[in-house]
Amino acid sequence: MFTGMTDLGLRLTVDGPVARVVLDRPEVRNAQTPAMWRALADFGTALPAEVRVVVVSGEGPSFSAGLDRKLIMGEPVDGEEPLLTLGAKPAAEVHETIAGFQAGFSWLRRPEIVSIAAVQGHAVGAGFQLALACDLRVVTPDAKFSMREPALGLVPDLGGTQPLVQLVGYSRALEICATSRWVEADEALQLGLANIVVPAEELADTVKDLSEALLTPLAGAVRETKALLLGAADRSYEEQLKAEREAQTRRLSELLAAFG
Repeated sequence: MFTGMTDLGLRLTVDGPVARVVLDRPEVRNAQTPAMWRALADFGTALPAEVRVVVVSGEGPSFSAGLDRKLIMGEPVDGEEPLLTLGAKPAAEVHETIAGFQAGFSWLRRPEIVSIAAVQGHAVGAGFQLALACDLRVVTPDAKFSMREPALGLVPDLGGTQPLVQLVGYSRALEICATSRWVEADEALQLGLANIVVPAEELADTVKDLSEALLTPLAGAVRETKALLLGAADRSYEEQLKAEREAQTRRLSELLAAFG
């Protein structure tokens, strides 16, 4: 087992095929900072090859209240510049900086892992986008999602826009983002944002059971299936058929090598 504690408000662990990311700043509802995003990107890059499932959760009653409010309001946090100072920098530098932020989220979409967000309480802004970066979301009845960036004059820029549209459709995604309203657990389940809603006392066991179920099939089969599903919306039907043929050919070859 690998266990990592950071002074940035993260607990990062790897135990065989399961890795865990715990946001650990409960005193500020697990508000996030760019330093946390960079640490998450490094963790994703360094994951051992045997990791197949990643569980993301928050310590305490909230998943994450989003970007630390001090950074939004113009105060530095742990040496991090306030967000608005980026507006004075050249566009290329801003793009590079935001790309670094996005890397803390995008690795959760990689085909070789299946990621699960265990969401209780608030999932706001960056917290909502972190949950959206995961493949699956198990939520408690008090879970509340909100995309607050537009209310602050900003856009969601941590990779959340595409999975939101894929899950709920363009029209509903626009309405959720443009109004910055709350989406509570029951509606999240109805819209497809949540896979399942469970009582708070069952959250950990449900995520454990789901993790074990995801580990049952052969890793290559899950990897190829996730890749097929991720790319399906961008392919024509004929292109998807071709992608399926190619993926199955690889699987048959791997199975023959392993068991033939």
